[in-house]
Amino acid sequence: MAKAPTDPNKKYLSHTLSEWACALRYEDLSPRAIESAKLFWYDSLGCALGGSQQEDAHILLAHYKDMGGSTSNPCTCFVSGFQTNPVDAAFINNHMVRAMDYNDIYWKADPCHPSDIICGPLALCEWLNKSGKDLIVATIIAYEIEQRLCEFGQPGIREYGWHHATLTAFAAPMAAGKVLGLSVDQMVQAIGICASRTFTPGAVTAGKLTNMKNTVDPWATRMGVESALLAKRGYSGPEHMIDGKEGLYAVFGHVHYKGAPAKFNTEMLLEKLPRTSSDHYRILDCGMKSFPIEALSHAPLTAMMKCVKENNLKPAQVAEIKVEVIARAADILGDPHKYRPDSKETADHSLPYCMAVGLVDGMVTPLQFKEERVLDKSLIPIMDKVKVVANDEFEALFPKFQPSRVTITTTDGKSFSKRVDVPKGDPRDPMTADEIGVKFHALGDGVIGKGKCDKLAAAILNMENVSPRDLVAMTVK
Repeated sequence: MAKAPTDPNKKYLSHTLSEWACALRYEDLSPRAIESAKLFWYDSLGCALGGSQQEDAHILLAHYKDMGGSTSNPCTCFVSGFQTNPVDAAFINNHMVRAMDYNDIYWKADPCHPSDIICGPLALCEWLNKSGKDLIVATIIAYEIEQRLCEFGQPGIREYGWHHATLTAFAAPMAAGKVLGLSVDQMVQAIGICASRTFTPGAVTAGKLTNMKNTVDPWATRMGVESALLAKRGYSGPEHMIDGKEGLYAVFGHVHYKGAPAKFNTEMLLEKLPRTSSDHYRILDCGMKSFPIEALSHAPLTAMMKCVKENNLKPAQVAEIKVEVIARAADILGDPHKYRPDSKETADHSLPYCMAVGLVDGMVTPLQFKEERVLDKSLIPIMDKVKVVANDEFEALFPKFQPSRVTITTTDGKSFSKRVDVPKGDPRDPMTADEIGVKFHALGDGVIGKGKCDKLAAAILNMENVSPRDLVAMTVK
C-alpha cells in the first residue's frame, strides 16, 4: 500500500483517535450512553420520516433513481424503499434526517448535528448484516468525535467562515470504519482520504439559503463511508490531516480573528476519551430540538409552555403574553412583519405566531406550519397579545444560556411568570422518551402510518436486540 509522506518519528492525532475508536467495544459503554444513543435514533428517524416529504429529498431520490439502484446485497432508503449501494444510501437517508433542520444540536465553539453522521454506520450495518450493538457503538463514536471537534477550536472554525461539515469529514470515516472493522492504520487512512476533499466554506449557511444548507453535512458522511470502504481495500490518505504539514492546524493558523491566529486545544480533544462503562460519554451532552422553529425561539416557547402547564391556563384566559429575550431575538423574531406570517418560512421565524399557536394547540410540531394553519385568521388576535421586548441583562448570559422570561397576564388581572435559561431539549432539560414519541409520531404517522410508527419506535428502543437490516425495513411505507 502506498503511504502518504509523513514524519516517521511523529504520532499524528488521527492515529491516536483511531486507536481509541478501534478499541472501543459495546461492553465498554455506559448504560446511560447506550440509552442516549437509542433516544437520538428515535429522534433522528422521526426527523427522517418527516424529512422524506421535503422537496429537496424528492429531488435527490429522483436523481439517484436515474443513476440506477443496486441489486447486489443492496441498502435501503427510508420510506421509498429504493435499493442502492451503502454510500448513496448513507447520503440519501442522512439528508432526510437533516432536511427539516429539526434534528439534534450541539453548540460549543462550533455548532454541529452529530445525527448527520449516523446513517453512514446504519447503511454499512445493513449491508454487512451487523448487529444493533454494532450500530450503537458506531453511533456513540460519531457523537464523541464530532462533539469534541466542535469544542476544540479557539474560536470555532465557524468564526473563520467555514462550515462544521469540515469537521464532520474527520468524524464520519471513523464511525463508518468501526462498522467495517478497520485496523488502526486503515482508519487513519480513511480519515485522510475523507478530510482531504471535504473542507466546506460557510457560504452554505450565509446569505441566501439553498438546498446545500442541509446537504453538506450528509455529503461529508457520504464521503466518510466511501473513504472507509476505500481504506479497507488499501487506499491511502495523508495521516497528518489534523496536526501535520498543511493540515487542519496549519491551514487555520494562517487566519486571524480579532487580532489573534486560530488555535486548537489538542489536550481537550484527547482528554478523558471514554474507555469504560464508568466514564463520561459526550453523547450525554448533546441536545435535541423540541420545536421545528428558529433556535432563538426555543427558550421563550419553552417558558410559555411551562407557564401554561404549571398554572393550568386556557387560551381564553390570556390577555397578554410579555416575552423578554436577548436583543437579537427581539429584532429577528418580533418585528412587525412577524405578526402577520404568510408562509411557513416566516411563521417558523415568527415568535408571535409560535407563541400563539403553541398556546392554542398545546404543541408546536410541523403540523402547526402547514399552510392552512399559518393562514388561519383566528390566530391573529392571539398573536396581537404577544409583546416581544429586549432584556439587556440577558445579553451577558448568551450563548452559554438562552435566557427568556414570559409573563402571562390573564383577563382577571392576575400575572404568571416563568424564566427559562435553557430550552427544552437541552441536556440540562432533556426531552423524555414520551416527549420524543410525540415528535416522532407527529412527523411519521402521516408518512408510513401510525401502526408502522408504533412498531418502529418499539424496535428503536430495543435496538441492541434488533438487526439494523430489520430496523431499516420498518421505515418503508
